[in-house]
Amino acid sequence: MLPIEFEQRMKEMLPSEYEEFMQSYEKPRYHGLRRNSLKISEEEFLKQLPFDLEPIPWCATGYYYGKENQPGRHPYHAAGLYYIQEPSAMAVAEYLGSGPKDRVLDLCGAPGGKSTALAAAMKGEGLLVCNEIHPARAKILSENIERMGIRNAIVTNETPGKLAKHFPRFFDKILVDAPCSGEGMFRKNEEALEEWSLSNVEMCAKRQDEILEDVVKMLRPGGILCYSTCTFAPQENEGCVERFLKKYPEFSLLEPEMKEGMSRGNYLWTEEKNQEISKTIRLWPHKLKGEGHFIALYKKAGEQKEIEEGKLKGTGEPVKKIKEFKDLEEFVKKHLTFSLPDRVITFGEQLYLLPEECPDLKGLKVLRPGLHLGSLKKNRFEPSHALALSLGKEQVTHTYNMKVEEQEIFQYLSGNTLSCEGEKGWYLMLVEGYSIGWGKLAGGMIKNHYPKGLRKG
Repeated sequence: MLPIEFEQRMKEMLPSEYEEFMQSYEKPRYHGLRRNSLKISEEEFLKQLPFDLEPIPWCATGYYYGKENQPGRHPYHAAGLYYIQEPSAMAVAEYLGSGPKDRVLDLCGAPGGKSTALAAAMKGEGLLVCNEIHPARAKILSENIERMGIRNAIVTNETPGKLAKHFPRFFDKILVDAPCSGEGMFRKNEEALEEWSLSNVEMCAKRQDEILEDVVKMLRPGGILCYSTCTFAPQENEGCVERFLKKYPEFSLLEPEMKEGMSRGNYLWTEEKNQEISKTIRLWPHKLKGEGHFIALYKKAGEQKEIEEGKLKGTGEPVKKIKEFKDLEEFVKKHLTFSLPDRVITFGEQLYLLPEECPDLKGLKVLRPGLHLGSLKKNRFEPSHALALSLGKEQVTHTYNMKVEEQEIFQYLSGNTLSCEGEKGWYLMLVEGYSIGWGKLAGGMIKNHYPKGLRKG
């Protein structure tokens, strides 16, 4: 049952489309997944995946899949070949358009769908800061960054205000998928339906305005801001845009090209009827195959060359060279076919490889300061699961390949040892040629190093 106040407002917003809109709630929702271009080409993806796939019009790497498919249980999901994501939500990162040389912030990043899409577009270059204010959700975000094999991301657990003080005029692009009343997800998420109220809509709108106050301080002149929600409420969408433009005249709206089934925002739903708001985009569940979403794309006045602030300040932690860690250096020489850059830092016994343009992180709550390389144990280095998932088969000396249709891959994912003859040492475990974890061969057996928390059964 939908809230009466919600139904009344939607009838006012969509007088001629109301019945069609309401009928969308009687239909099953659409399911989508997004190919991880960091790991697999489109050709290989379509050849390898055993699902019924249909392209999503607004995402070059997105596909609908049938409800009968269960991609979350497939070994390719564990290998990070794709990310399961609501179809409409895929449009947001596409419109922001991050690139290899950008400094990008995903301010409200959990669970990681938009962060991982931004990372794929950056192709392992530049700097991606993924933030989430709630600790438990930040952990999930960090886990998804790991699964997708992302090397150039920092995961933080901070408030927007703290980040604004730390990163003045620093980022080229910022994505704010703002906390909202979630009206667009009623069909998908019963919890959003149970929590809805008019007072909650008002509270969300106020919070969105406050978040954007901090975002403004972090964006460089000439930078791009993408604001999105998954709600229908004009107060949180067109109204938020109108309030923002009035308060920050240095920002203007861009007019992105609409894809199949999309609509423009409605300026008549705002107080001052600013026609510029027609440049925003709405995704309606009765007009396309997806849930409800709203997107506004802003540009900040000025040129990036004007920047004096926002320069890299150093890491805040002593950066060390590979040779300063004898056991790590030995592992690299013996097991990898390439050299690691000299940007290693220590977090206790853990070693991380910093992104190339890593800023000062001192004073921030950091869950992942780059690529987790592994742990320094007594007289040895133990590689991390994150390192395994970031590697291709050609980047390691020893590999062990498992077939997706054979029982062996499920034995590995369950934590079992495997019989194998070969040279002693670390092996990159593969499923159909794609990395999925580590194993260590000794005495005719591969000891399983798939993380215990991820094991099946």
